[in-house]
Parts: sequence; C-alpha cells; structure tokens
Amino acid sequence: MKQILAGVLQTSYLETGPIDGPVVVLLHGFPYDVHAFDEVSRRLADEGCRCIIPYLRGYGPTRFVDPVTPRSGEQAALGADLLALLDALNIQRAILAGYDWGGRAACVVAALWPERVIGLVSGDPGYNIQNIAGANNPSSPEAERRLWYQYYLHGERGYAGLAANGKAFCRLLWELWSPSWNFSDATYDATAQSFSNPDFVDVVTHSYRHRFGLVDGDPRYATIEQQLAQSPPISVPTVILSGADDGVSSKRDDAAAVRGFTGPVRRQVLAGVGHNISQEAPTEFAQAVLDLLGE
Repeated sequence: MKQILAGVLQTSYLETGPIDGPVVVLLHGFPYDVHAFDEVSRRLADEGCRCIIPYLRGYGPTRFVDPVTPRSGEQAALGADLLALLDALNIQRAILAGYDWGGRAACVVAALWPERVIGLVSGDPGYNIQNIAGANNPSSPEAERRLWYQYYLHGERGYAGLAANGKAFCRLLWELWSPSWNFSDATYDATAQSFSNPDFVDVVTHSYRHRFGLVDGDPRYATIEQQLAQSPPISVPTVILSGADDGVSSKRDDAAAVRGFTGPVRRQVLAGVGHNISQEAPTEFAQAVLDLLGE
C-alpha cells in the first residue's frame, strides 16, 4: 500500500510490476475496491506492466485532505482525481482500464486529455460519460427496474439505509449484478472493509443524486462538467468489455455500444460474466490491456 497527495485527496493505491514497465491504471467501481484487480494486476505484472490500483474517493484508506471539501461523487470529480493521480506520480501516458465508476473516470480523462492515454478498457456501457441533461427522460420499464438502487439513494431514507445497512446493501447489489458469480464470504468481506471509509455514504449518495441533476456539483469541477455536457468523443484505442450476465447494465447491440468513439474500438461480450468484469474474468480483462499495448 502506498499513499500520495493528488489534488484534493491523499490517495491510497497499490502498485505492482516493474517501475519501468508500461503503466496501467486499474480503476474499480461501486460497490467494489482494489481487490477487483488482484488477479488482473498479477497477470499484467508478470507481463512487465507497472500497475497502479487506487482506492477511489470515499473508499478504503483514501481520504480528503481538507475537511470542508465537498464530498462529491460527480463524474468530473472522478476524472479530475485520476488526472491528479497521473500528475502526482509523474505518469505522462498510461493505459486506463476500469468499469462502473472507474470506467467513468477513465472515459472522462480519455475524452478530455487523450494525450495522456495510450488506450482504454471500459466496461459497459462503453462510453461511460453521463448525459445529465437527459437523465430524467424515462427509459423502458426493464431499464428503470435495474436502477432501483439509484432512486432509493436519492432520498433521505436511502441515505440512512446506506449508512445503517451498507454492507448488506452492497452485497445485495453484488448478487443482483453478477448472478452467475459464486463469490465467497471472504471475497466479499475483503472488499466490504472499504465501505467503512467515513466519506463513503456522502460520496455515493451525491454521485447518484448529481447524475440526475438533483444536487449541485463541486464548483471546482464546473468547467469539466460543462465540457462533458457536450458529449466529447473518445478517440483513443478502446476495448469495451461487456458481461453477458450483467444485472445492472442494459443490454445493447454492438452498434449502440460503440457510439461516442471516433478511434479504433471493439466490443467483447463475455459469457457467464456479470458486472464485476475484472474480478469475474481476469484473464480476458488482462488480455484486453495487453492487446492495446501491442497495437
């Protein structure tokens, strides 16, 4: 475990592999943590990659430096955190690989600072930048059903529920989102420790409220949010990994999945895999990274 001052965070991260290898930043989602990349990072380190695996804001031992900094979970904040980490570690270019919140952070940096990105591995929906202006347009009943947890977290009942029952709540999401993954209690408990971060509830609930335009963002990220509102294209080489059994992401065809990308992009659907792609399919996830390094 290492720590570094990166923007508004004292970011905790794991690092494996040779210091002079090509850099791969591995970014977890909600409700997961760095353990999602235990096997992926081992495989990549064996292939000579330098892997950086940070705890996102609100997770594990990562902490805000200033107690008055808004505990924002908005997409611009996640992207800014990633850029600040690259700067703090003096990493000029890297492969960015993540899913869910981590995939969103990677997409934000790939779209707005492509010169810092060698390639991108992104879980569903691929182009993971939120359309906040259109967030309240209704979707199909099935898609709406999948988002029940977001609507729950919009209110004070959801805030109190996450605070009181966070471990059980997040385990339920694991089960619903990865119905074919038979994870053990020990596997879940290793990650669930990260939800004890004192900022977890505030960051998570802000994230699910901000994306629907229900709360304001942190003013320091307003310019980034304005840029993201324009749906900037992603031009870096990209691999989209989709779990065929993903219980939260809406199913989409290849043509829909690759919208928003102007550079080389391909999509791979993984049979028997749910939402937590890197932990459920580490071989395929690591290979997607290596494929981008080989291009």
